[in-house]
Amino acid sequence: MPKLLITGASGFLGWNLCQQARSQWETHGTYSQNSIEISDVRLHQIDLTQIDAVTARIDAIAPDAIIHTAAAASPNFCQTYPELSARINIGASQLLAKICAQAKIPFVFTSTDLVFDGKQAPYLETDPVSPLNIYGEQKVAAELKILATYPQATICRMPLMFGMAPPTASSFLQPWLTALASQQTLQLFIDEFRTPVSAATATRGLLMALRKSPGILNLGGKERLSRYEFGQLLAEVFGFDSSLLLPISQRDLTMAAPRAADVSLDSTKAISLGYELPPLRQELESLRLAINSDR
Repeated sequence: MPKLLITGASGFLGWNLCQQARSQWETHGTYSQNSIEISDVRLHQIDLTQIDAVTARIDAIAPDAIIHTAAAASPNFCQTYPELSARINIGASQLLAKICAQAKIPFVFTSTDLVFDGKQAPYLETDPVSPLNIYGEQKVAAELKILATYPQATICRMPLMFGMAPPTASSFLQPWLTALASQQTLQLFIDEFRTPVSAATATRGLLMALRKSPGILNLGGKERLSRYEFGQLLAEVFGFDSSLLLPISQRDLTMAAPRAADVSLDSTKAISLGYELPPLRQELESLRLAINSDR
């Protein structure tokens, strides 16, 4: 089988991508500090900010393609530590693009819907970017540097994602499930809208993009929901008490990073390429079954 290198294998998206890719590829994954084991995946500890070490390790692996999911992905962390987060979000991303350009192999970079300011959703790939926080700014900078370094690279703008998670990471959903299962209240925004997808769907989209779509590609879902609306659907599917969900507005919470109101993505382009988007209810029902079978 051809070799695929996935960075950030101990993270939520990278771990899920490894699960999806290993049946089609000889899959290699990188991690920085959080050691992890994944069946049928070869793991490598690499600090992606160390140029010589990264170059040497990738030369040794000799991948046929790279999907770069590793990131400092917390907007609040990036807002507080901009220089540290830029080393991985921008510097490492450009380095990997350069390596792939020299080897002439496919390169997919996972960006974010937070490159937009939330004022003119839903967003197409061609809409101008205007991030509100440093994390979004870093992803924009990485997109520009990657495409300047390797015009044949693929930029996948990822939406809010949920699903099964490794012990080393979680999606936004794991704390929600813990709280609701413990009969704790959960404050959820009524005025922040996204187009969420499951990690299983998102990773299928990434593997599709690897083969089909240089340039920028949105991998959002079809359904636009507020976090509160998503919580209501979650409670219904999992059988939780929906009265535990407390509606709040963005202005009710003070956070380090500013938040966009609506960064819904228009993923028509990806759908035309074969990106399949099951209904969110179906995705959550599948997740419920997976969680129950994992216990």
